[in-house]
Amino acid sequence: MDLRSRILAYTADLEPDAAYSPPDDTQRERVAESVGHLLDGDATKAERLLDPLGLKLTRLTDTESGRRYDEIAASGPGRAERWGRLYLTADSDVRWNAQVPHPVSDRDTERLGVRLLEDNPGGSLVLAGAHRDAGRRDAADVAHTADSVFHAIVVELQKRDVPGVQLHGFAKDSDRPYEAVLSTGAARSTLTEAAALADAMQADGLRVCRGWSARCPLEGATNVQGKAAERHHAKFLHVELSPKARGDGNDADGATAALSGLVTTWNSAHR
Repeated sequence: MDLRSRILAYTADLEPDAAYSPPDDTQRERVAESVGHLLDGDATKAERLLDPLGLKLTRLTDTESGRRYDEIAASGPGRAERWGRLYLTADSDVRWNAQVPHPVSDRDTERLGVRLLEDNPGGSLVLAGAHRDAGRRDAADVAHTADSVFHAIVVELQKRDVPGVQLHGFAKDSDRPYEAVLSTGAARSTLTEAAALADAMQADGLRVCRGWSARCPLEGATNVQGKAAERHHAKFLHVELSPKARGDGNDADGATAALSGLVTTWNSAHR
């Protein structure tokens, strides 16, 4: 199974005018509980909770890396198909997670998330399942609403002290003369890692705005996963990247290398 192709085939179908209905409280709680059981090594209990929700657990082996992953995804067409997906390493404890709340609408963030997962051991990928403009009003903007499967999964990981980096994209203009805007959102527990990530990106020639020491656009102060990280004393980094820093070319390679260094640090710290 080619992990990259599997994930990108899923995100390729996301449309801004598509229907989207968030899960109810009970459904979110059951997803979070199932993720907890999976992290504890009890796949049977996880499957028992997921099945009535229209979700299933699948063990995958990536042909490119040889790494194994547990996938939580919809079992077929229906509301759950747009609730998103989770990929957890099955070869070790989960030591870090990458979050992609706006696949397709923040172009290539889904590709960057997959690349981090493929290239670095110990990780997980939390992927939103709808375009941020889908559904009514801002219902599918999972970075700013707590009633999503995406948020429920991220919070469960935070409760278990799994650090996370959330990937966003911005359109570059005269008010944003950067390749990257880094911040810790509402959380203040990740300043050391944030500074190291900024240094690594700048060493590769990227212009970086540091949200903790300068006034930057797009600092993620209203991001609900960042607010949850503050409550749970969890490590959280909010990363905004220009189009060149998340597509192809030297800027993207530099951003990816720096982010790989970040998750490698987290992977080593949790061993």
